[in-house]
Amino acid sequence: MKTSQTIISTLREAPNDAVIASHQLMMRAGLIRKLGNGLYSYMPLGLRAFRKVENIIREELDNAGLLEMKPTVIQPGELWKESGRWDKMGAEMLKPKNRGGQDMVVSPTAEEAFTALIRDGLTSYKQLPIIAYQINTKYRDEIRPRYGVMRGREFTMMDAYSFDADQKSLDESYEKCAAAYRRIFKRMGLSTISVKADTGAMGGSGSEEFMVESEVGDDTLILCPKCGYAANIEKAACKPDIALDKDGNPQVATDKSVEEIPTPDVKTIDDLAAFLQTTPQAFIKTLIYKVINCGLDLSAHPSCKKLEKIDSDAGSYYPVSFVAVCIRGDLDVNETKLAAILKASDVELASDEDVERITTAPVGFAGPVKLENAPIIVDNSVMTMHDCVTGGLKKDVHFVHVEPNRDFTPFMVTDVRTVKPGDICPDCGAEFYSKKGNELGHIFKLGDKYTKSMNVTYLDVNGKLQTPIMGCYGIGVDRTLASIIEEHHDDDGIKWTMSTAPYQVVIVPVKYDGAMKENADKIYTELKSCGIDVLLDDRNERPGVKFKDADLIGFPIRIVVGDKNLPNVEVKLRGNPDAQLIPVDEVTKVTSQIVKEELDKLNA
Repeated sequence: MKTSQTIISTLREAPNDAVIASHQLMMRAGLIRKLGNGLYSYMPLGLRAFRKVENIIREELDNAGLLEMKPTVIQPGELWKESGRWDKMGAEMLKPKNRGGQDMVVSPTAEEAFTALIRDGLTSYKQLPIIAYQINTKYRDEIRPRYGVMRGREFTMMDAYSFDADQKSLDESYEKCAAAYRRIFKRMGLSTISVKADTGAMGGSGSEEFMVESEVGDDTLILCPKCGYAANIEKAACKPDIALDKDGNPQVATDKSVEEIPTPDVKTIDDLAAFLQTTPQAFIKTLIYKVINCGLDLSAHPSCKKLEKIDSDAGSYYPVSFVAVCIRGDLDVNETKLAAILKASDVELASDEDVERITTAPVGFAGPVKLENAPIIVDNSVMTMHDCVTGGLKKDVHFVHVEPNRDFTPFMVTDVRTVKPGDICPDCGAEFYSKKGNELGHIFKLGDKYTKSMNVTYLDVNGKLQTPIMGCYGIGVDRTLASIIEEHHDDDGIKWTMSTAPYQVVIVPVKYDGAMKENADKIYTELKSCGIDVLLDDRNERPGVKFKDADLIGFPIRIVVGDKNLPNVEVKLRGNPDAQLIPVDEVTKVTSQIVKEELDKLNA
């Protein structure tokens, strides 16, 4: 390709809303243009890099034996009602109606579509296992789209879904896809961290994310320096620790009865610690949460017996409910863990009005003792506490000498703690540290969540009807492309890996005329015949402009053809400060060898 045949539209400065390197450089290099908030279009150079990423994903999945399909982007709402996610997915899902008034979905994910498509042709155990995938457009109505294509509203995802007869087969499908992921990211030159993760609205059990380190990452990774434990903060667990008193000793059980004490104008944990001359670890912090679409059975709690409950093919759930969450005073509630435990689509802190209704007290005085209007979810940390302080369910009153289990009964004891750096690894006892990261891929073991609710069956070897179990595997194509730039750039621009560059070589004649034109054309033709992706910069621009653009766009190899060096030309690698002079007659061979060696390293 010649630059006169494509669009080169570089910018000196990035738009004001571009705050991360990939967004800034993709805009400045002319790889993308913005159509609307969270809506970006790929320009010719950007699309070439996008296709390179897409093709690496496709090649590795095909090599692993996965089958590519292409479901529609617009899907019938009936499928989502079958699965139970029509009401549970939330406002991110766009729900238009067609001219006949039928509910439709602009696909935010594809579990329902793939399950329906496989269901319609599955009859026998002999057809299993099946692992099918798509690389397709999706839309999620993000409330705050940001970072360019890293978190846009419309995006492209690779989704794969496995259908297996039993857990052993699912484990094999899961490992096959995980191995393909590792090859995919290595071929792109990405340094990934594999972490345990929450399954979120997708459901399921086993879950693993493939992350890349990023200073502005959406995710916080909790890492162990000793044994390699790695988890997203949404999923991370730590070794339980013992609650300490103000002298640093383990708290001791008391036989004193619960006592009310006046605490005028004292509401926060720190204020209470100062007022009572103790430590935040002596307090049981109680927070009231509003729960959306809770799938956990709450009927055993008296306050929930009259709650509205919806029964669907996908299971029963409460559209709105409330819980009280108790945790040690120096710790924080992990709302993702809480939502997962409650099988809820979302949890949020209750409004002041709801808090006062449930606790019969002003905000700031909630506590578990005598609390009757909501189930009490207790973090594991509370169960090592003794002689505690809690809110007194009255204005300016707290309880002292509270003993968990003696003075209140938990509805459930579980892990809802947010792990932080310095907490102890549950596997080896070392102290955790943290990094920021972005998710590139996520794999789940879904089980029968969708196949059961959507009535997928097959006949087993004995002729009996069985339900297959599923796995789910996703890679964000746009996000992966942006992450390559995040990892590979400098002050001058992008530094594409050889496997993902829009063009592997750019030829820059100082002036596209005379001998320089003749030799530039010769090299261009020879490299094309060798299968090298090459761009010839035939613009009538100053050499400095061409060099700046070449560095900004990030072509791995730059060949400069100038009068003063002929019959030699300059060959410079994007990551090297110096160029080397190569005879024109040898430059194709030398360049082809460089490309091959770089690709071999990535593909090894």
